[in-house]
Amino acid sequence: MNKGKGLILLEAVAIALALLILIPFFMIFVNSFKDIRESALFGLSLPSQWQWSNYKDIFGQANIMRGFMNSFLISGCVVVCVNLFASMAAFIIQRRDSRFLRGAYYMFIMGLIVPVSIVPTIKLMGDLHIRGSYFSLVMYYTAVLLPFAVFLLVGFMKSIPRELDEAALLEGCSYFRLYTQIILPLIITVLVTVTIVVMVSVWNDFFGPFYLMTDSTKWTIVLQIFNFVTMYSTNWGVVFAFMVVVVAPVLILYLFLQRYIIDGLTAGSMKG
Repeated sequence: MNKGKGLILLEAVAIALALLILIPFFMIFVNSFKDIRESALFGLSLPSQWQWSNYKDIFGQANIMRGFMNSFLISGCVVVCVNLFASMAAFIIQRRDSRFLRGAYYMFIMGLIVPVSIVPTIKLMGDLHIRGSYFSLVMYYTAVLLPFAVFLLVGFMKSIPRELDEAALLEGCSYFRLYTQIILPLIITVLVTVTIVVMVSVWNDFFGPFYLMTDSTKWTIVLQIFNFVTMYSTNWGVVFAFMVVVVAPVLILYLFLQRYIIDGLTAGSMKG
C-alpha cells in the first residue's frame, strides 16, 4: 500500500513538473487577447476584455505571409536535403567495411560536437557569391543538421540484416533499387523523426537568417518577429498574438507526430 501511495505521489510530482512547461505558452496565449495596458503586465489572468483585433492587426501586415512562405520554403528544402543525403550516406557507411567510410562517419560525429563558427561561414559564402540567397541558408542548415541525421540513421540501419541486401542483389536488384525500394521503406520511422527535428530546428532558428540573409524580403518568420517587436514594442498584446501564430504550426506538428520522435530516437539509440 505504501509503495502504491509513493508511486501515485511520484506521478503527481511528475505531472506537476510537466505542467510547468505549459505556463509560458499559457501566458503568451492569454496575453495575446489583452489590450496595451494589461498585456504589459505579463500576467496569467484572463483578459478583462478580449481583444480579437490583435490578430487582425497581425494579418494586416504584408510581411507576415512572406515570412511564412520563406520559412516553409527553407525548412522544406532542408528537410529534403538532410533526409536524402543522410540516408544515402548512412546506407553506404553502414553497408561497406572501409577505413575511409569509418573515418567519414567519425567526421560526422565530430560535427555533433564541434560548434558552428559563423564568421568563416560568412566569409566562405561571400567568396562563393551565394551569401544572402535561399541556397546559402539551405546549405548552411543542411551542413549543421546532417551529422545528427547520419548518426541516427547509421544506428538504425545496423538492425537491418545484410542478408536482405545479398538476397536482393542475387535476384538482380541494383544498388539504387536496393536503396529506394527496400532500405527506404524500412527506415521511414527514423526519417519522420529526422523530418520533425529538422523542421523545428530550422523554423525556430534566429542566428542563421540573421547573419546570412542580407535581403529583408527573404527573412524567415522568426526574423519577422524580431522586426515586429521593434515596431510594436509598446503593444505587447499584438506581439504575443504574433508569437502564437508563429508557434502554432510547429506545435501542432509536434503534438501530432511526437510518437514518431520517441520511436525513432529510441530505435536509433537502442540498435546503434
